[in-house]
Formats: sequence, structure tokens, C-alpha cells
Amino acid sequence: VQLQASGGGLVQAGGSLTLSCAASGRAYRTLTMAWFRQAPGKEREFVAGISDGTGITIYADSVKGRFTVSRDNTKNTIYLQMNSPKPEDMAVYYCATGLTPWRWVRYGSKYPYWGQGTLVTVSS
Repeated sequence: VQLQASGGGLVQAGGSLTLSCAASGRAYRTLTMAWFRQAPGKEREFVAGISDGTGITIYADSVKGRFTVSRDNTKNTIYLQMNSPKPEDMAVYYCATGLTPWRWVRYGSKYPYWGQGTLVTVSS
């Protein structure tokens, strides 16, 4: 599986930005997909996840109500809509995927495939 993340850039606090992650190489609909992020000097953390064809979603408390993860199965792509970003949301965002059981969705170590990361900078 190959993942290509895009959409990062500079966004003003309170604005909006949408990240995309296109998947190729495997039956996309059977894969759990997730977004993680890593800020400078910090560990990688879970942001949001979306299940396989059922589309169930889950979010980190820090982004709940502001970020929305979705998937377009016709395009083999997932999205992360970032509304009202805060300076603390600034990080490199990574998409990840695999045949990851839903109970492990928050655990980065359970995903074998990762995108290259896209940098999100939030100006205050």
C-alpha cells in the first residue's frame, strides 16, 4: 500500500485547512485509516481514525468538535478537515493505514503503512 498525503501549509488560527491522503495498492475499503501528528520535540500522537467501509470515526479529545475525518471510497482518499485550528495543532501530519482492528485504531505501532507527512503551520 502506498499513501500520498497532501494539503498542508500555513493556516491562520481560527481558519480552516483540509488534508488529503490518497491510497493505492490494495483493496482500500478493507483498511482502517488514521491521521497522526508529530510536533517538534514531541511524540507522535493520534488525531483521528476512520474504519473500513462502515466509516465509523474516532477523534482525539484535543481535536474533537474541530476536526472531521472522512473518506471517499470512489477516490481511495481520506480527508482531515481542520476547522478552527490552534497554534498547538501545528505539526507534521501523517496518514496511516492497515488491516488494523478497530480496538487498536489509536496505536501508531499497529499500522504498517504510512504516508510521507505534510506540515501544518498555524499562525496566531
